[in-house]
Amino acid sequence: MYFAALLARTEDGWEASDTDLDDVETLSDLTDLAREASVDEDTVLVFIEQEGAWFGVIRVDGEEDPRIYVSNASAATRSSYGEILLTDELLGREPGAEDSIAALEELVGLDGTEDGEPDNAPDHDNDNADHDNSNNDDDDDGIDAVPAGPLGDTGLLSDLGLPEAELLMLRTDALVEIADALGAAEVLETVR
Repeated sequence: MYFAALLARTEDGWEASDTDLDDVETLSDLTDLAREASVDEDTVLVFIEQEGAWFGVIRVDGEEDPRIYVSNASAATRSSYGEILLTDELLGREPGAEDSIAALEELVGLDGTEDGEPDNAPDHDNDNADHDNSNNDDDDDGIDAVPAGPLGDTGLLSDLGLPEAELLMLRTDALVEIADALGAAEVLETVR
């Protein structure tokens, strides 16, 4: 179950609205949605939460690039909304790298087998399973590796009353705690 809401800062405090993400397919769509809710190009926060799994906060300040924080990147990869937030830039990848690799794999069959032929090759990667590979920087999965924890701009709410350390500690009911720190708990509750 997902919950998504916008919090727009105004002269009188925060205004909250729930939001429908059905038409949002990219981060650009989400950013445009936030800018439409902005009053005088002031700060807008977009909250997305998948109950019990992860939450994300997107901060849009006027025409600046959005700032993103995701509480659990690996959980978010299994969500269509999470994938919107996990941009190549946020993951530290070259833009389009995933598409390029998928195209190359399809083109040259990097698994070493012909189409339809089973892969009977021995797995030499696990021959040294007793060795500690925790410091192995030569992981071939680097392009697909997504951290199992927080990812993004941990300071995006610091100037609004929620320090980095507190944001990193949030797990469940995070959006309620964030809204409380911002002084917006009551307005968020009206759309929850």
